[in-house]
Amino acid sequence: MGQVVNLNRARKSRARAEKRRKADENAVRHGLSKAERTRQQAEAARDARRLDGHVLDSDTPGDGGGTDG
Repeated sequence: MGQVVNLNRARKSRARAEKRRKADENAVRHGLSKAERTRQQAEAARDARRLDGHVLDSDTPGDGGGTDG
């Protein structure tokens, strides 16, 4: 004799699996998750601040502001 299967549980399990498959497909199609996007934005802002901190003043020698000759 076969094993007894709860049809409601099987139907819901199949629906969950389909939703999970569709979500994975959409994640690939549309790129990064929200958490990954915010992390990337934070890293970009940090890198920009770090780069701005290393900018040299424009009145330093050798900046190309001399006469052409």
